Amino acid sequence: MSDIIETNGLCKQYGKFLRVKDLDLKVPGGAVYGFLGPNGAGKSTTMKMLLGIARPTAGTISVFGKQVNSRNRLSILKHVGSLIESPSYYGHLTGAENLRIICVLKGVPDRDINRVLQIVRLENQKEKKVAQYSMGMKQRLGLACALLGNPKLLILDEPTNGLDPAGIQEMRELICSLPQQYGMTVMVSSHLLSEIDQIAANVGIISHGELVFQDRLSTLHERSRTSIAVRTQNNEAAVRIFDEQGVSCRRQDDYLLLPKLSDNELAGHISGLFESKIGVVRIEERRKSLEDIFIELTGTAVSL
Repeated sequence: MSDIIETNGLCKQYGKFLRVKDLDLKVPGGAVYGFLGPNGAGKSTTMKMLLGIARPTAGTISVFGKQVNSRNRLSILKHVGSLIESPSYYGHLTGAENLRIICVLKGVPDRDINRVLQIVRLENQKEKKVAQYSMGMKQRLGLACALLGNPKLLILDEPTNGLDPAGIQEMRELICSLPQQYGMTVMVSSHLLSEIDQIAANVGIISHGELVFQDRLSTLHERSRTSIAVRTQNNEAAVRIFDEQGVSCRRQDDYLLLPKLSDNELAGHISGLFESKIGVVRIEERRKSLEDIFIELTGTAVSL
């Protein structure tokens, strides 16, 4: 499917600081796109530019194949739902009453309220005052607001922020169901690697305002190379033996890291060490985690 969102050279400058720099996003249709990065990387700023809340300093934005400008922005955004930062509500009103207000603002008929409440599983809580809602229920109500009018595109900024594990699981399941059941495209930002890993098919990673990776999540996982870590009683001599055997290795602390080898290949190389009277203390299989890869790309650790 073609890209629902495409940006070219997108920049946003505040004073002397360039918060978003030359961003070229490509969000494919009909799937969940994870927008990943540490806090302060430029995720929210980017999403605000996509929604017309912030004006780009430079670059272009295309949504649904149309370049967004002042003339067509509102007509395009009619088909976009969003949940940016913490949603605000009237606590003294019920969930249904809050949604009626949004219906008026969006020009959506009231009959759409029951539909979105069923999607977010709040139909039994619609007459309860929002002040009595849990944090998870408030986030689901925010998602219901975004779903009013049956948008083709949803832009969700950190939708699991502040939720407990049960609330995170509920929100995750809801987001994953939207492309499959309703044909929506969802762009969701997070600083939580585990969240993006479990819900997204494609991912973009932003660091200091720059896009450092964009592809299918499976491609990112392919960078998680397996290696064999060997610790010997004489690593210097072992390096020479491995070199003679045609095996490249590199040092890491007290270990020698070998590439992925079959069991027979590894057994043969270890036998060569024994024949040279080099004692082998430990053999481990190591695999880079998604967090290791993220740190390589951005130089910054993110929450698991």
